[in-house]
Amino acid sequence: MPLIPEEPQIHESVPGPRATPAAGRTAQTPRPVPGPGPRPAPPRGAPASSARPGKPGPAAPPRGPVPAPPVQRTDSPQPPVAPTGTAAGPQLQLIPAPAGGAVDAADEAVDLLLDSGRAPGEILVLTTGENHPWATHELSFGAASYWAQQDAADDVFYADAGAERVTGRPVVVVAVNDGNDANDANDDVTARALPAALARAGALLIVCGDPERINAVLGAHA
Repeated sequence: MPLIPEEPQIHESVPGPRATPAAGRTAQTPRPVPGPGPRPAPPRGAPASSARPGKPGPAAPPRGPVPAPPVQRTDSPQPPVAPTGTAAGPQLQLIPAPAGGAVDAADEAVDLLLDSGRAPGEILVLTTGENHPWATHELSFGAASYWAQQDAADDVFYADAGAERVTGRPVVVVAVNDGNDANDANDDVTARALPAALARAGALLIVCGDPERINAVLGAHA
């Protein structure tokens, strides 16, 4: 389904299903206070008291034995359990940008995500062309320390979209900064990078690049 280009405005609704800005996690629904359950049947021949433990006051007149609740049938059909997570896949957002400005657009998207409450460790930034300057800088200290930062998951991680060692995160931002045309999708690096990024995104995929080119790729994998 073609994506409609949007302005790079990421509000609370953009980072996907989040109810609170705390660390980007969905707030737990308050548990309902359980009501009083069925009263247990008193021993045969003993009167039942209606006074609750710990509650002062006179006891009500004795009542007859209270019948025990019916035994639940284990073979009766049970209601289906609602699935958790995002079974329909991550939310998609397109930020129009030329190839030369895709990295800047991705950086702006990351800033807006952080401002909206997303934790840095939930964000992955991928580039289809040249590496992000952060990735280039960190790789200069060696691959071991670079990939260790991905495993630590305590900050935004930047990587090449074609790197096999990249793991998924709740939010994936892709900068389509390679200069290829969309004329031959079989040879276009974007045609391989975007489906892989979609599979890595848990809740939200943001793609910064040429809308026509991106829609052509994502539409083929819809």
